[in-house]
Amino acid sequence: MRIDVHDMETYKSYVAADAVAIAKYEGWFVVRGGRHEGVHGTARSRNVLVAFKDLATALACYHSPEYQAALAFRSKAAVAEVIAIAGV
Repeated sequence: MRIDVHDMETYKSYVAADAVAIAKYEGWFVVRGGRHEGVHGTARSRNVLVAFKDLATALACYHSPEYQAALAFRSKAAVAEVIAIAGV
């Protein structure tokens, strides 16, 4: 996920709410913020990488009522791109 936050107080509510959904689906944060450098293309100010056991679980989490409730906060607080990717 690439994010530009424009309302940090509301974004904090999103962070708390998304952690509940991610934990329910046994996801874990690999990267949450941190220093980065955009080397090509358009970068956002914040990057987050969440891992799940498989793509189906990641999508189930994203579409869950818990995560959709969290999105209500994020949509008011930030602009973001989210991509779910199958990996190893």
